[in-house]
Amino acid sequence: MKIRYELIIYWSDVDQAFIVEVPELPGCMADGETYQAAVQNAEVVIGEWIETAQALGRPIPEPKGRLLFA
Repeated sequence: MKIRYELIIYWSDVDQAFIVEVPELPGCMADGETYQAAVQNAEVVIGEWIETAQALGRPIPEPKGRLLFA
């Protein structure tokens, strides 16, 4: 899957993991022990988020790329 949504990736000392947030998809987050694992997990979660939204008949936001306020 090609990711076209902006990913915000940071290290969490509390969780001892990399956290990935996808701001354009409300509530869409993933984590991983490594940066690469976190991004791979985010790819899976993005796919699941989109599948769930489709199943529920909810709109899927178009990727905008870099957010203006970032």
